[in-house]
Amino acid sequence: MNRPLTPNEQLLQLATSYIGLTEIVGVENNPVIVQMFDDIGFNWVKDDETAWCSMIMNWLAWKCGLEHSGKLDGRSWLDVGKKVSDPEPGDVVIFWRESINSWKGHVGIFLGYTKDDRIFCLGGNQHNEFNYMIYPGYRILGFRRLRSIPVNIN
Repeated sequence: MNRPLTPNEQLLQLATSYIGLTEIVGVENNPVIVQMFDDIGFNWVKDDETAWCSMIMNWLAWKCGLEHSGKLDGRSWLDVGKKVSDPEPGDVVIFWRESINSWKGHVGIFLGYTKDDRIFCLGGNQHNEFNYMIYPGYRILGFRRLRSIPVNIN
């Protein structure tokens, strides 16, 4: 008998199916990215060049029935889910950009640590693509574990 997937497993399963999703350089836009913005309530975004790391995390979490930030800034994920200090694959990882004190951030899905304590993650808008990247550990702002959103049956 198959056991149900954990929220982390659900997120990873869906996310890996979008590896390679890429912006289209120039005046053309990737309709999948633009539709994802629309699906989660940002229908004013009509291009694939608006920063989309948080958008795709929101979209993936929403599709999996998990809590999500509802915002387009990476640091908004610091207020979502359960804070964890010992992350597992599928947890959300939040990084600072430019400066630790800046409002700018980046969000992705934690996959693990490298031998030299860098962070291996899967995320969007990483070189204009949804892909795997490695980030220095000193840029971590936090890790979050997403929980399922209870479904109202009325």
